[in-house]
Amino acid sequence: MLGFAWLIGVLLVLSACQPVSAVLTSASAKVPERPTTSDWKWQLPPGYPEPTVPADNPMTSAKVALGRHLFYDPRLSANGKMACASCHEQKRAFSDGKATPQGVHGDTLSRNSMALSNVAYAAVLTWANPHLTRLETQMLVPLFGETPPELGLVGQETALLEKLKAVPLYVSLFAQAYPGQTEPFQLKNLTAAIASFERSLISANSPYDRAVYYKEPLPADAQRGADLFFSERLECFHCHGGFNFSDATRHKRTTFAEFSFHNTGLYNLGGSGAYPEPNRGLYELSFARQDMGRFKAPSLRNIAVTGPYMHDGSIETLAGVIEHYAAGGRTLRGGPHAGVGAENPYKSGFVKGFQLSEQEKADLLAFLNSLTDTAFLSDPALSNPF
Repeated sequence: MLGFAWLIGVLLVLSACQPVSAVLTSASAKVPERPTTSDWKWQLPPGYPEPTVPADNPMTSAKVALGRHLFYDPRLSANGKMACASCHEQKRAFSDGKATPQGVHGDTLSRNSMALSNVAYAAVLTWANPHLTRLETQMLVPLFGETPPELGLVGQETALLEKLKAVPLYVSLFAQAYPGQTEPFQLKNLTAAIASFERSLISANSPYDRAVYYKEPLPADAQRGADLFFSERLECFHCHGGFNFSDATRHKRTTFAEFSFHNTGLYNLGGSGAYPEPNRGLYELSFARQDMGRFKAPSLRNIAVTGPYMHDGSIETLAGVIEHYAAGGRTLRGGPHAGVGAENPYKSGFVKGFQLSEQEKADLLAFLNSLTDTAFLSDPALSNPF
């Protein structure tokens, strides 16, 4: 198996997306003969923070262009039919519209495909893994994870690089992205390029953004919904706060990364507080009972187009999500997952329940819809280059 020293010790077996049974080791990556300098210009509203970019993977236009091609290329799968974009569609804010996706061999994955809107600002990646904080490392999970396989390329690392080498377009793109390297076709370069493209997926032009950054008025119903969202009565903003509507956010001006995981009372099997196996949140890594059912609070940007919702896609609509939180947790009255989520002993203190009139529900939905950036969903610079 082809690997490289920069990944020695990375515990991919702890992935909260899907476990990886093999960690890539041994050295093959070489230091570039001349350093790469960034020519990237962020297109951000005034006052909007720049993302944090790793020093060892500076943003460049050439790297983003290469990563965009790789992101959409089905060559990066064992069956030649799937790509990163198969589970991350632009029109859905780079989610997939499914409760849970399937891998190359038809295996159903246990967790919902997270939207990639503003993933550059995510302090932690995936639903419940505090160890995956770099896009470059996280990319190895869908590529080489085995339980179950997503793109299914474990053991095919050399063949993948040789396949890409045989494509004249990639010969040019890799050379442009990694000038000065005698052998740019390396897995480290491939994952770095995809990570660079993912960091370019900036969504900052929703009606809400235009109200905040350009002082354009929100529609009256959305403004009333915003007032509800940011109120102590509903408590939404505690877990979905800040410019990125998530409490797991970092950017160039943050001193250190903060993130939390939350049990929202989605399940309470038999009144024990348990969540269905093997999808039990942070507990899968810590085995600490208080971590049962604790998952990341994802960004709410473009939330109206990223359903179904929750870590397992078990709530179909935004209205259903509001009902879940209004009840202080979900009640399932029958079946193997029966239980009263509001009584889950490990539930977050912010999920207390609340009452809304029909008008208030409509206003809250109007606000959530105002977080949709239609330009982002159709930006040709982010679309399939093939």
